[in-house]
Amino acid sequence: MGRLSGKVAIITGASQGMGEAHAKMFVAEGAKVILTDVNEKDGQALAESLGENAMFIKQDVRYGAEWKAVVEQG
Repeated sequence: MGRLSGKVAIITGASQGMGEAHAKMFVAEGAKVILTDVNEKDGQALAESLGENAMFIKQDVRYGAEWKAVVEQG
């Protein structure tokens, strides 16, 4: 059981760089992670590689409606 078991995290900019690193760490620690980014191809590939505790939703953080969609889908 990891330090984040039972937790859900939304990680924006998750398809590369620090967002990707954080997503990997959170999943390794037991969290369910919602990965978001405008880069759909890489974000979806990362979510698939992380397994059942990760899902990807395409999101541009500049738009409130997209935040609402992330929360509703997640």
